[in-house]
Amino acid sequence: MANEKQLDQEYWNNQYNTNATGWDLGKVSPSIKEYIDTLKNKNSRILIPGCGNSYEAEYLLGQGFTNVTVIDIAPTLVESLQEKFKNYPNIKIMLGDFFALKGKYDLILEQAFFCALSPTLRQKYVLKMNQLLVENGKLVGLLFNKNFDGGPPFGGSKAEYEHLFKNYFEFKIFELCHNSIKPRANSELFFEFQKKDVK
Repeated sequence: MANEKQLDQEYWNNQYNTNATGWDLGKVSPSIKEYIDTLKNKNSRILIPGCGNSYEAEYLLGQGFTNVTVIDIAPTLVESLQEKFKNYPNIKIMLGDFFALKGKYDLILEQAFFCALSPTLRQKYVLKMNQLLVENGKLVGLLFNKNFDGGPPFGGSKAEYEHLFKNYFEFKIFELCHNSIKPRANSELFFEFQKKDVK
C-alpha cells in the first residue's frame, strides 16, 4: 500500500507531469452531470476538492453557475487550469492542501478525491467536509464500491462508508450508480449526503 509520504504534492505533480492520470474520464461524470442539472440556485457556493482537470467545474460554468471553487495540490495542474479558465470570472482556482482550506460552501462535489487519499485520512476528510459545509449543505458524488490492490485509488464498501459518515451526515441518496462509465459499471456508489449539525 502506498504510504502518505508517497501521496504528497510531489507525487501528484509527477502524475500530471507524466500524464499518469488513469482516473481522468476526459469529461464530466454522467451521474454528477445529471445531479447538476437538477440544481436551481446558480449562485450556490460550490467546491470541488482534488479537482483534477475540472470537467465538473467546466460544466457548472457552462450552465451559468456563478460561484465555483476548485482546489488541488499539484502545481502543474493548477497552472494548466488557470490557463484553461482564464476567461471565466466565476471560478476560483486554488493551489493548496484541502485540509487547510477555509470557507463555507453550499455544495461540495466528490469525484475521485476521496479514493486518492490514504485511508488513514478518511476520518479527517469526513470532519473537514462537515466543517466546510453551511447548515444543511450537501456533499455529493461518487465512491468506489470495490477494493483495489495497493493504491491509489483506495476503494471500500458501502458498509464501511456508512460507518464513517453516519455521525456527520444524513444519507439522502446512497445507492449503486446507475449511469457509471462502462469500465466502472457496478463498482461505484452515487451519494447525496446532507450535513448534520455536530456539536
